[in-house]
Amino acid sequence: MPTDHTALLTDHTALLTDHYELTMLQASLTDGAADRRSVFELFARRLPGGRRYGVVAGVGRVLDAIERFRFADDDLAFLRENAVVDGPTLDWLADYRFRGNVWGYPEGEVYFPQSPVLVVEGTFGEAVLLETVLLSILNHDSAIASAAARMIGAADGRPCIEMGSRRTHEAAAVASARAAYVAGFATTSNLEAGRRYGIPTTGTSAHSFTLLHDTERDAFTAQVASLGTGTTLLVDTYDVAEAVRVGIEVAGPGLGAVRLDSGDLPSLAAQVRRQLNSLGATGTKIVVTSDLDEFAIAGLAAAPVDGYGVGTSLVTGSGHPTCGFVYKLVARADGLGPDATMVSVAKASKDKISIGGRKYALRRLDGRGTASAEVLGIGEPPHSDDNDRPLLVPLVESGRRVHDEPLQVARDRLRTSLAELPLQARQLSRGEPAIPTIFEGE
Repeated sequence: MPTDHTALLTDHTALLTDHYELTMLQASLTDGAADRRSVFELFARRLPGGRRYGVVAGVGRVLDAIERFRFADDDLAFLRENAVVDGPTLDWLADYRFRGNVWGYPEGEVYFPQSPVLVVEGTFGEAVLLETVLLSILNHDSAIASAAARMIGAADGRPCIEMGSRRTHEAAAVASARAAYVAGFATTSNLEAGRRYGIPTTGTSAHSFTLLHDTERDAFTAQVASLGTGTTLLVDTYDVAEAVRVGIEVAGPGLGAVRLDSGDLPSLAAQVRRQLNSLGATGTKIVVTSDLDEFAIAGLAAAPVDGYGVGTSLVTGSGHPTCGFVYKLVARADGLGPDATMVSVAKASKDKISIGGRKYALRRLDGRGTASAEVLGIGEPPHSDDNDRPLLVPLVESGRRVHDEPLQVARDRLRTSLAELPLQARQLSRGEPAIPTIFEGE
């Protein structure tokens, strides 16, 4: 399976940014402050909508974006022609490379309010330019993964299929498939996600295929002849019971699965299961779709359902399409040069307070290995017991990427991280974060 680093990297990412990043750069270059050593942190002040945890996804895409953050000739021409920045700033941008350090929560880790999901160290000029693209990727991908993890929990071992491509932007569809896979989804319908990230793809037919044929029997016969008896037949175009009967007549009792896309899914699934069993198709599975979210999936827990296809709710974060991540300056040098003293800085605006100082993070575990707190040290690592788990890992060192892993590693990490959390973390009802965030130090 390919890693993110082996994905096709074709376009520069430097203009995937906001105008004011460049005007701040120009002003700081003018007064010399652009060269001050700085620390930025990306974090969420709170979890969305009463969620009990969040899931970090998109780290591999972030590292791809940093590697590709270059101002090509046509980028510089655009900035020049539109008078976005002045000549000296254009000259500075022409030689831009991020040469600092990045630490972060690895992909598939869970996070909580104030968790320093990303720590970016460098000069102000080089670090501030990354703000928009980092937020864009992590706010989207982590929102999808956080929703997907709740769906996987509600499915309780039954596989989930990502099929939301038609409900979002074409580029977001690929990123959503990737984030859902990190969170535990088994497959995707999106072929570009399969090509780029090695995610297993799946798909059979839609209602249009049935409507194309003169009869439902003709449609099923054509599908089985082409795809084999292991295929999944869509059985709710007309009459479900009749479609199931015809499907088994065409494919035999070895039919792979039937799909239900409408109606009262719990009762309909029970009826279909009884009918399949009576026809000898005891191994034929039932897959349900139709605007599912984690609550609908939980409502089907007692139904004889073997898998779920999820689209709209997944790619929109199940009502929370962003994590609310922000990117804030938390420390900067009091002057130029490598020996300048680093000082903490923080925003004090009402309802948008940030906490100054470079953070270090660990997950405090009790004697049974259950997480009890997210502990953040300010300025230095927090005190650690023997079984506490550090959370930040090096991602970029002196501008060089040092972290690259298959998505399977992220999937495994999430299972481990979720298993550490208290049982209430898996509840779908609104509540407080599963563990508190505690600060130590300054």
